[in-house]
Amino acid sequence: MNPAPPDIAATESLLAFWRDAGVEACFGDAPVDRTWVAPPALKAVTKATASVAAPITPALAADALSEARRLAASADTLDALGQAIAAFEGCGLRSMGARQAVFCRGNSEGDLLVIGEGPGAEEDARGEPFVGKAGQLLDRMLTAAGLLDRAFITNTVFWRPPGNRTPTPEEQAVCAPFVERAFALLQPKAVLLLGAAASKSVLRTDVGIMKLRGQWQDWRLAEGDVSAPALPTLHPAFLLRQPQAKRQVWADLLSLAERLDAGEGKTGG
Repeated sequence: MNPAPPDIAATESLLAFWRDAGVEACFGDAPVDRTWVAPPALKAVTKATASVAAPITPALAADALSEARRLAASADTLDALGQAIAAFEGCGLRSMGARQAVFCRGNSEGDLLVIGEGPGAEEDARGEPFVGKAGQLLDRMLTAAGLLDRAFITNTVFWRPPGNRTPTPEEQAVCAPFVERAFALLQPKAVLLLGAAASKSVLRTDVGIMKLRGQWQDWRLAEGDVSAPALPTLHPAFLLRQPQAKRQVWADLLSLAERLDAGEGKTGG
């Protein structure tokens, strides 16, 4: 008998599950030369990277971070912050095929800050975060929990990573001053962190999302005495692949709603 064809969707879901759980490498019985690329793939990689700028040196990275801090600090409103982000040229993602900066959507006076990892194709086209299938699921869940009208939604990076890959820690770090400024301007009662990339970047931790999920953390800025409780949860894109995990996220959203309604969040200024 011929073996049944592999279930590609199931395989992709399993691989995505392990990725989101923090597994970054697999080991086999024999070594694999991962530096070798088949000729057709090599041509595709060459074409995709032809327009990418030279590698960022530590000095250039420091200059970009300094400029990000300057621009972020100069923004006195969220609208001004969006303009500062659009003018910022220090993030390498900007030159990797992104159409535009994607900053935010939602209630600019809300008491809930929602942070994801980065824009995808639909977000890049429309200029707003979380407007694709994952965003539609997020909206439905926030609405069911009575939170959507209270939420201001953004990401850790503001340009689409090529191929919708996860943004690197370096890309997130150079955008962090803008994320922190949004936090300082909004001064929310609570923060919802969507997925491993956002949780690790904001909380500056290497702990996997499966351990962080559902555990309240304290996010406090180094300057300005601004803080709020932050709740990591699973990314809605993960829920599209693993719908059985919606129960866990729903429990997190109920915990979030209860905390907001109880007035336990803290802000400062």
